[in-house]
Amino acid sequence: MKNGTPQIPKGTCGLAIMAKAPIAGEVKTRLTPPLTPDEAASLSRCFLQDTATALNAVASNFVRGIGVYTPANRSSLFAELLPPGFLLVPQRGETFGQRLAFATGDLFKLGFSSVCLIDSDSPTLPREVFEETIAVLTHSSGSNLVIGPATDGGYYLIGLRSPCASLFEEITWSSELVFEQTIERTRKLNLKSHILPEWYDVDDAISLQRLCEELFGSETNPRQRHIAPATRHYLEGLLKKEGRGRIWPEPAKR
Repeated sequence: MKNGTPQIPKGTCGLAIMAKAPIAGEVKTRLTPPLTPDEAASLSRCFLQDTATALNAVASNFVRGIGVYTPANRSSLFAELLPPGFLLVPQRGETFGQRLAFATGDLFKLGFSSVCLIDSDSPTLPREVFEETIAVLTHSSGSNLVIGPATDGGYYLIGLRSPCASLFEEITWSSELVFEQTIERTRKLNLKSHILPEWYDVDDAISLQRLCEELFGSETNPRQRHIAPATRHYLEGLLKKEGRGRIWPEPAKR
């Protein structure tokens, strides 16, 4: 680090979590109910930790994990939550689109050769998704953008090989149109997109049940025992304490 600015080796890919401080009543509000505000905040913390752990597992000399965090005055909290070596960069901007545009721009200015923004709402994303993303962003694949569509119509990840603030304009944020409109923007901007497998965000009661099914629903799945360990441990504690009725109800009998 020189004069307070990190030294980023040429060719480095930045994998950045768009992170919001896990404060009760301010995060994961669509999960309350079935969770309490404190439980939703705790689960948000687990999501963040599991996503950071997954990124740390694919990090290398030329792949670095980053926390792009909000609010800006909570850097000490994120320094505690994220693995050592993660770069911390505060979010800027008022709207979500502005925050994404500023985040990519700020990271390119720091010296990253490619940048990927990742939400912290998909703690069970397979490692292969991150490996595929890195391959697209660091090799001459012909694609200058990589995007991971979410089942709710948004996206869980977007990566660029060069700054493009206008990509985040004219998007109906927090709607089922986000992915579709973003792909349309890429066409208008002559960006060639590499589309990743679809995955799901955990942001309401239905997707929380899907998460529980993925983590606990099939003991024959060997991957199940190793994914999202912090999330798994926390939810397992809730289920053991009171049963599954509140957060993972049994399917209705026909």
